[in-house]
Amino acid sequence: MDDPLPEQMRAAGTTLLGALDDSARTRATHRFDDDAARRWLEYRPRPRPGVCLADLDRAGRKAAHRLLATALSPAAYAQAMAVVALEEVLDRAEGWRRGRHSGDYWVAVFGDPARDDRWAWRFEGHHLSVSMTVVDDQVSPAPVFLGANPAAVRHAGHPVSRPLGVEEDLGRALLDAIGPAGRAAAIVADDAPADIVSATRPRVAGQIAPLGVPADRLGPTGRALLDQLVAVYLDRLPPQLAAREARRLAGGPLHFAWAGPTGPGQRHYYRVQGDDLLIEYDNTADDGNHAHTVLRRPASDFGADVLAAHHAEAHG
Repeated sequence: MDDPLPEQMRAAGTTLLGALDDSARTRATHRFDDDAARRWLEYRPRPRPGVCLADLDRAGRKAAHRLLATALSPAAYAQAMAVVALEEVLDRAEGWRRGRHSGDYWVAVFGDPARDDRWAWRFEGHHLSVSMTVVDDQVSPAPVFLGANPAAVRHAGHPVSRPLGVEEDLGRALLDAIGPAGRAAAIVADDAPADIVSATRPRVAGQIAPLGVPADRLGPTGRALLDQLVAVYLDRLPPQLAAREARRLAGGPLHFAWAGPTGPGQRHYYRVQGDDLLIEYDNTADDGNHAHTVLRRPASDFGADVLAAHHAEAHG
């Protein structure tokens, strides 16, 4: 097989289910055709399909993390673990009132990875949601959501923790580099939205208006920074998936939009849109110290692309 990733995911998913007792396996597994459970995105602390890692033994928790690691690059996996650890930091900052816990993450498997040609899985909790679909030995990624609260913890003016710092810094660098005319087209609102616009909707219908500034109106520096920004989000995926997505997007239209003030420490938002691409970033809550980011493929989220190809091949 040219791409070992589908088999790595199948092996990790099978190992996970084998590590669970009957009760936990029942909570973790769902039918693949249960669209309400499978097409799920929830980055707030809410009830969700799946089994909670806090209820698993050491082997079960480790198997869940190993499955998650198949879907993320080493850097993105480190970001994800920092997001999980922030639950304890946030709980302390809130005076332990809400009982947040770094074990409050859920894993769900849809279908049987050992036998089915169509199956999917999700690892999700507060500020972390990663969904992968495997069909006919192809992996379809997205949505991939990472958030951070607090977005930055500092000591003596230096960052101690800033999991999504690159995403913020490159967005600002791009806005600074495109000049007054570019900024006039890119800044679509004086105030940032309260959250990412796509929110937790299972489907994103079309592009979000206004689109902002098109990439072909940017100078060489601005275009290079836009490409770097897109690469940061694609590089959350394993290298083979990131390279595939980069090839798919090459030469296609891209737009960059910003909302809110442009100064550091103020509530702000940006998005990048292209052919079957939506990137959103916001840092608007808690006085601009609470960030959300998401990589979505609006026409292909939750495996819609590979499922359509599978259906067309199977039914002629």
